[in-house]
Amino acid sequence: MALLFRAATWGFSPWRRYCSRGMQGAVSPDFVAALRAVVGPSHVSTATAVREQHGKDESMHRCQAPDAVVWPQNVDQVSRLTALCYSHGVPIIPFGTGTGLEGGVCAVQGGVCINLTHMDQVLALNPEDFSVVVQPGVTRKTLNTHLRDTGLWFPVDPGADASLCGMAATGASGTNAVRYGTMRENVLNLEVVLPSGQVLHTAGPGRHFRKSAAGYNLTGLFVGSEGTLGLITAATLRLHPAPEATLAATCAFPSVQAAVDSTVQILQAAVPVARIEFLDDVAMAACSRHGKLSCLVAPTLFLEFHGSQQALAEQLQRAGAGAAGEGRGWQEAPPSPDPMEGLLSTPWQPTEEITQHNGGSHFAWAKEAEERSRLWTARHNAWYAILALRPGSKGYSTDVCVPISRLPEILVQTKEDLKTSGLTGAIVGHVGDGNFHCILVVDPEDPEELHRAEAFAQQLGRRALALHGTCTGEHGIGLGKRQLLQEEVGAVGVETMRQLKATLDPQGLMNPGKVL
Repeated sequence: MALLFRAATWGFSPWRRYCSRGMQGAVSPDFVAALRAVVGPSHVSTATAVREQHGKDESMHRCQAPDAVVWPQNVDQVSRLTALCYSHGVPIIPFGTGTGLEGGVCAVQGGVCINLTHMDQVLALNPEDFSVVVQPGVTRKTLNTHLRDTGLWFPVDPGADASLCGMAATGASGTNAVRYGTMRENVLNLEVVLPSGQVLHTAGPGRHFRKSAAGYNLTGLFVGSEGTLGLITAATLRLHPAPEATLAATCAFPSVQAAVDSTVQILQAAVPVARIEFLDDVAMAACSRHGKLSCLVAPTLFLEFHGSQQALAEQLQRAGAGAAGEGRGWQEAPPSPDPMEGLLSTPWQPTEEITQHNGGSHFAWAKEAEERSRLWTARHNAWYAILALRPGSKGYSTDVCVPISRLPEILVQTKEDLKTSGLTGAIVGHVGDGNFHCILVVDPEDPEELHRAEAFAQQLGRRALALHGTCTGEHGIGLGKRQLLQEEVGAVGVETMRQLKATLDPQGLMNPGKVL
């Protein structure tokens, strides 16, 4: 299909003028000069190393380099570049930090990669309205550093320090989704450059209201569109009050079943958990080694509670933590007090009871920022920790999400499938919202192993669909899940998406080959 599409784009007269068929559609010197006229000579590159760097992400998909890379400095330049490319039939591929896991930046038909990282300003901060406007070059860590003295933060936290606009484009999520939601719940407005070069504000210019019933939800249309409908050049995001106090806990389990059963029961008990993450024994071993943790190597839950200083202090006191100077580092949680004594209960009082009922052990907690940071840094670096199990390998990550009630069933079966597959891999998951990843570590030069990994991922995706789940909770469709998307939404759903795509991008030049 990609080859047929490329042949079709060659049929446009402008494409013939600016491209050479002998170089597989490489843009001509005249077209490169036109790009330089828009952004300046120093902001355009056709060097092989630069193009290859922009033709791959963290996924297993092979590098497919664009014909040129450009770095616009403002939205006007993005608009002019887009209009120039589109009027000459040249594919357009947006690029942020390159940390995606589904091949979203691969230039399957060549074309121009628009690297948006030079647009890196926080354009507006409205602390009274709990909102901020950022450009594509602003990453989640940069934003939270900027917000440090405001008492606010942006909680969506994928493992990588990704671009916030890229996170919007893929519908990203992270460890905090169980309490704060995903990018879909935290994007209020988007500035999008359409294929024609027109600039769209999905909720209206400058607007940052918390809710609206005005017309179609254009913001929701572009969140998760993966650059296939337009280029996101600014995002208005919902901010949240930074928790006054934070408490983290870990608990080890004798089996995957026990850990996941505890997760479901903790959520059903309405425990005020902000994070609840699962790591299997292989992931725990890798993260402990990589992050220098001293945790038991067993299926484990990482939990975090947010609240006011007073509330957590009372909870700590009732848990028997003693004076404020105590509780540094990880400690075993003391036995829960009589639940009828007083009105307050600790966040782990029901949690510890549930985990003990399911055979949990080594229930430990930490309130010091340094210890909590070590824990969550290790969790966020799980991808790299698991890759380190097999140096020289590449990672292949699944990303299914199922209803919470079906989580024990699919996780236990996935663990068994992984054992029998002969593949090296580990399971980690944002199990508080039913989303988990099986990270496979494979030899990119071994076709048979790659085939087994792909077959495993496809089987897992279909199992999630059979349990009324989705093939992707947060990574997006990209190149590898297009068939699963069709099975998930059905023929009518896919046809509706195609019609939307054709309306906004009639030539099919916006990040071609992705999603559909």
